[in-house]
Amino acid sequence: MEVQQFYYDNKIVKNFLYATIFWGIVGMSVGLLLAFMFLFPNVTDGISWLSFGRLRPLHTNAVIFAFVGNAIFAGVYYSTQRLLKARMFNDILSQINFWGWQLIIVAAAITLPLGYTSSKEYAELEWPIDIAIAVIWVVFGWNLIGTIIKRRQRHMYVAIWFYLATFVTIAVLHIFNSLALPVSALKSYSVYAGVQDALVQWWYGHNAVAFFLTTPFLGLMYYFVPKAANRPVYSYRLSIVHFWSLIFIYIWAGPHHLLYSSLPDWAQNLGVAFSVMLIAPSWGGMINGLLTLRGAWDKVRTDPTLKFMVVAITGYGMATFEGPLLSLKNVNAIAHFSDWIIAHVHVGALAWNGFLTFGMIYWLIPRMTKTKLYSIGLANTHFWIGTLGIILYTLPMYVAGFTQALMWKDFNPDGTLVYGNFLETVNEIIPMYWMRAIGGSMYILGAFVMLYNVVQTIRSGQAVEDELAEAPALSKVSKSRTSGETFHTWLERKPVQLTILATVAILIGGIVQIVPTIMVKSNIPTITSVKPYTPLELEGRDLYIREGCVGCHSQMVRPFRSEVERYGEYAKAGEFVYDHPFLWGSKRTGPDLLRVGGKYSDNWHFNHMYDPQSTSSGSIMPAYQWLIRNEHDRSNIQTKMRTMQTLGVPYSDEDVANANNSMVEQATKIEKNLYTDPDFAKSYEADKMYAQENNEEFIQMRDREIVALIAYLQRLGTDIKIKDGSETAAK
Repeated sequence: MEVQQFYYDNKIVKNFLYATIFWGIVGMSVGLLLAFMFLFPNVTDGISWLSFGRLRPLHTNAVIFAFVGNAIFAGVYYSTQRLLKARMFNDILSQINFWGWQLIIVAAAITLPLGYTSSKEYAELEWPIDIAIAVIWVVFGWNLIGTIIKRRQRHMYVAIWFYLATFVTIAVLHIFNSLALPVSALKSYSVYAGVQDALVQWWYGHNAVAFFLTTPFLGLMYYFVPKAANRPVYSYRLSIVHFWSLIFIYIWAGPHHLLYSSLPDWAQNLGVAFSVMLIAPSWGGMINGLLTLRGAWDKVRTDPTLKFMVVAITGYGMATFEGPLLSLKNVNAIAHFSDWIIAHVHVGALAWNGFLTFGMIYWLIPRMTKTKLYSIGLANTHFWIGTLGIILYTLPMYVAGFTQALMWKDFNPDGTLVYGNFLETVNEIIPMYWMRAIGGSMYILGAFVMLYNVVQTIRSGQAVEDELAEAPALSKVSKSRTSGETFHTWLERKPVQLTILATVAILIGGIVQIVPTIMVKSNIPTITSVKPYTPLELEGRDLYIREGCVGCHSQMVRPFRSEVERYGEYAKAGEFVYDHPFLWGSKRTGPDLLRVGGKYSDNWHFNHMYDPQSTSSGSIMPAYQWLIRNEHDRSNIQTKMRTMQTLGVPYSDEDVANANNSMVEQATKIEKNLYTDPDFAKSYEADKMYAQENNEEFIQMRDREIVALIAYLQRLGTDIKIKDGSETAAK
C-alpha cells in the first residue's frame, strides 16, 4: 500500500491559539469592568462609548465569538487534520478564515461601543458585519468539507460529526435570525416583529449556545480528552446516541426562554417538553467524557491539562442539568429575569468553555513548540485560582437570584407588595455583586498567569513549523454497505449523507415551531387600538436600542399577581406587532418598562437620565448626560418609515411626508412640559445666554436626543386600556 507524506498546517492553529488568548483577556477585562459598574455605576461617567448598555454586548460578543470562536477554529484545525490524515484543504482559505474572523471581531469592537446594534442578544452586530460573518463561515465550511473529501482516513471519528453539525446549524441560525431590511450603512430593522421576532431570536439565541458553545466543544472533548489521558473514548456507541439525540432535541428548546410571555402556549409547551428531554443526551456526553478517564485518575492528580478538562466536563454536566430544570414553568417563574440566569450562563461559560479552552491550550502549546510546558506549578496555580474564581462568581449570583425572586413576589397580609420599590431588591444584593467582582478578578488573574506560562514556553521552544506526517492513500471501496457493515458505520464514511441527515435533524424542530407562528395569524391576535409609533417615538426607540437599555430593562409583564401589581396589566401578543425588533429583554437590573408610559412626568424622565440618583435614591443606573447635550439627527426618519412600510407597518404616504413636522410638533410639547420645572427653566435659559454671549451655536431642547427618548418612554404600554378587568380595545 502506497504511503504518502504530507505536512500538517500548524501555523494556522498557532494563529488561532494566540488570538484565543488575546481576545479572551480582552473579553474578560470588559466583563470585569461591567461587574464593577454595578458597584460604581458612574465609573465611566460622561463617556458614551464606555457606558454599561454599550459595553455589555461587546463583552458577550468578545467572549463568545472572539475567545470561544477562535478556540473552536484552533481545535478544529488541529484535530481535523490528524483525524482525517490530511492537511487542510486550502491554505488560502485557512488564512481568509483567520484574518476575516479577526476583522469581524475588530468591527464588532468598534461598532458596538459606538451604539450600532440590532439589540438582538448574541446577534447584536449590524447587517454588513452579519454578511461578513456568513461569508467567513462559508469559507470555514468549504475548508472543512474540502479536507473531509481529500482525507486519507476512511471513517470519520465522532469529533468530525460534531464539527459538521456545527457548521450547518450555525449557518442556518445566523442567516434566518439576521434577516433585516437596511435603513443605512449601519442601521437596519428586523424583518420579524414582536412575538415572531422573539421566537426567531431565541430559536437562534438558545441554539447559538447549543451549536456554537456546545457541539463544537463536544467535538473537541471527544478528541482532546482521550489524547490528554492517552485512553480511548469510553463508549463509541454512546457517542453515536449522544450526537444524534442532541442535535435533534436541542433545536426545539428555544421557547423555554419565553415562558409566561406573549408567545403562544403551544410553542412554550413544546420548548419545555424538549428541554426536559435534553438532559438525557447531555448527560450521556458528560458521562462518556468523564468515564474516558477511567484508569487515568492518577494522571489527573498531576496533570493540569486533565484537571482543567475534568472541571470543564463537570461544568457542562451542571449547566445541562440546570438548563432543563430552568425550563420547567414553576422554576422559570422564579428564575427568569433574575441573576440566577447570570449564574447559570457563567457556569457554562467559565467552566465548560473557559476551562476546556485552557486545557486545550496547555496541551497544544508544548507539542507545537516541541518543548515542555514552562511551569507545571503555574498551570496548577491557574487551575486553582480559576476554579475558586468560578465558585466566588457563581454562588453569589445564585443567592442574588433567589433573593430577587423572593422579594419580587413577597406580599403583605393586606395584599400589597412588601417591596413595592424595585430599588429595595437592588440594594439587598449589592454584597453579592462585590463577591462576583472578586471572583471575576480571580478568574482573569488566572488567565494572565496562563499568558505568562505560554509566553515562556514559546520562548524556550522551537518556532511553529509545518509538521511532517505520513499515511496510506485512501483506497476506493463500494459506495453501498458491505457485508456485515452497520448503517452507522457506513454513514461514518459518507460525509455528504451524514451532513444531509444532520441538516434534516436540525431543521425539523425549527420548521414546526417557527412556520406556524409566522404564517398563522390567529397565533398573534390583533388589537385595534395598537397603532404604529409616531416619527419622534420611532426615533426615541432607536436611541433606546443604541444605548442598550434592553440589557437592563424588560418590556414583558408576565401574568403573575406580583408583576401585575408592580407594573400593570400583563402583556398581550397584539401589543408588539409593530416592534421591529422586539425588546422584551432577558434581565431585570432595573424595573420592567412596558407600562411606564404616563407613569412619570417628562421632567422626571429628563432628570432620571441626567442623574438617576436624583430621582431614585440608591439607583445603580449610570447617567446618560450626552442624551441631553447631543443634537438629535432626524435626517433619516423618512427612510426609516418607508422601511417600516415595507415591513408591513401601516404608515401612510402622508405620514411619511409629514414626518419632520410631526416630530417638531411633538418635541415642542415635551419641551413646554419640561419648562414646568423651575430648575430646568433656569438652567436652560442660562445655557442659552451663555451660548449667545460666546457666539456658540445653541441647540434647542426640542432638537436634542433626550426629547425623542422621552417621547418613546411616554408611549410605552399606553395603547391598551384596562377597564373592569377586560380590554376596552376590540380584538
